[in-house]
Amino acid sequence: MTDWRGQDWLGLGGRAALVAGAGGIGEAVALALARAGARVAVTDVSEPRLAELAKAAAAQSLDVAAVAADLTSASAARAAVSEAAALLGGLDVFVHAVGVNDRRPVLGTPDEVWERIIDVNLKSAVWTAQAAGALMVPAGYGRIVFLSSVSGLLAHADHAPYAATKGGVNQLCRVMAREWAAHGVTVNAVAPGYTETELTRAHLDKPGVRAGLTALVPAGRLGTVADLAGPVLFLCSAQSAFVTGHVMYVDGGRTLV
Repeated sequence: MTDWRGQDWLGLGGRAALVAGAGGIGEAVALALARAGARVAVTDVSEPRLAELAKAAAAQSLDVAAVAADLTSASAARAAVSEAAALLGGLDVFVHAVGVNDRRPVLGTPDEVWERIIDVNLKSAVWTAQAAGALMVPAGYGRIVFLSSVSGLLAHADHAPYAATKGGVNQLCRVMAREWAAHGVTVNAVAPGYTETELTRAHLDKPGVRAGLTALVPAGRLGTVADLAGPVLFLCSAQSAFVTGHVMYVDGGRTLV
C-alpha cells in the first residue's frame, strides 16, 4: 500500500472526489485519494460495504463520506452525485468502480442476467458520469475515470454480458472525452487484468483457475487492488491534464499475448 500523503505533485490536495463502488478496487482508490489529500465521498448500494470502508478509513485517520444509493436507477444515480457534491462542496474527480459478472456461455445466459449486468456495469456508468460531467463542464475542470477490464478487448469465453458492458464503457469514455475536452474535463479508463478482488475470488478459488490465469500473464502474477490505485490516481491528478480518451491496461502484460 502506497502512502500518498504529502504527494503534492498529484495536485489532489483539497480536490472533491467521488468514487462509485465501495468494495475492492473502489475502496483502494477511495483510500488512496484520501491519503493524497482529496476530500472523498463514496457511493454504493451496500450500506455494510460503506460502513466497512468508513472503518478502514478511520483506522488510517482518514475521513470518507458515505452516500448509499442504488446506481441502477437513473434518478437515484443522479441524486447520489448531487448529494456527494453538496457534501464535498463541489466535484472535481469522479471514479466509477462498479461492476458485476456472471460467467456463462452465450447460449446459456438468460435475459435477466444480461439485463442485470448491463444495469450495474454500463447504465450506472452512463448516469453517474453524465451527472458528474454536468457539474464539471460548467466549472471548466474535471477528471473522470472508469474501471474497465481487459475483457473489453479480449474475447474471453463465458463473459459475453460483462465484456459487452466493458466495451461499452470504453466507447462511452472516448465519446465523453471528445465532447468535454475543450472544457478542461478529461475522461479515461483503467482496464485491469485478472485482479484479486471480491468479484473474482470465488472464480479464482476453483481448482486450477488461479494457476491457469497466472500462466497467461507475462509478469507471472495476478493483479492486486494496490496495483490499480496508482494508475487511477495519476488519471485523477493535475499531471494528466493532457491525457484524455485513453484506456490504460493495467494487466501485467496480459493483453500482449
